[in-house]
Amino acid sequence: MLSSTTTDATPRLFLGRPQAAPGSVRGLVDARALSEGFCSPAGLHRRPWLERLRRALDSGLFVLHFQPIVALSDRRISHHEALLRLADEADGSLVAPGRFLPAAERYGLIRDIDRMVIDQVAALLGSEPDGEARVAVNVSALSVTDRTMLSYLERRLGWHGVDPSRLVIEITETAAISDMNSARDFCSGVLSLGCDLALDDFGAGFGSFQYLRHLPYSYLKIDGDFIRRLPVSRTDQLLVRALAGVVRGMGGETIAEFVGDETTIGMLRSYGVDYAQGFAVGHPQPTLPATV
Repeated sequence: MLSSTTTDATPRLFLGRPQAAPGSVRGLVDARALSEGFCSPAGLHRRPWLERLRRALDSGLFVLHFQPIVALSDRRISHHEALLRLADEADGSLVAPGRFLPAAERYGLIRDIDRMVIDQVAALLGSEPDGEARVAVNVSALSVTDRTMLSYLERRLGWHGVDPSRLVIEITETAAISDMNSARDFCSGVLSLGCDLALDDFGAGFGSFQYLRHLPYSYLKIDGDFIRRLPVSRTDQLLVRALAGVVRGMGGETIAEFVGDETTIGMLRSYGVDYAQGFAVGHPQPTLPATV
């Protein structure tokens, strides 16, 4: 998702988010960002954000945290998702992505942020060449349509000596439907490199099944809107069960987002959902375990 923030997860990075909050940014500026002023003259269009983000990139003020994604079969960690925050220049407090990512989109800095995150994650994985940790990174719509992104990804993995299978690239529905042909080429290229590919926030938009039919993927992440009320919503129960079956039949695996309690975990397991992400299975942490 471009990135996100939520009550069931903390700000997630441009490369990944723990679980997205309603109105979080995922590739394009959304309605909540507009309504809350992030894109207004008092918010997004204020040039101070441009300079602030440039300084953050130059000075290393972006901070990564990692949230586990857990197999429902045995509760072991499959991989972590990288989450992005911005350290405030004044007091070091962490700024939520919903405050700075719209500005990064607006001023064309989001691709630089995507690449910075990819490089940091590759360096981290490369520092433990024999480690088993795997990390998911979410990239923006602009990076999906950037013809140089795949070569950049390949170079950074090679430079840091990282086995590509330890990296998962996530793209959102918004990123996919903005240019389906480019998204298909990007997904195929990521898989060809040896990385895994996750389709994030599935069900968040009207084009969901369209891109499910046309995009290659390893994992499909079920949007939290279908998970949060799972114990009390018969409609969500039917949809999640059916979706898990469809993805399994197509050779993929499912990850449920926003998993908040043991009741939901039990239901997801009974439906055949493969993995869970959310506070019920793990909070974001500032360090990444070398092994899992």
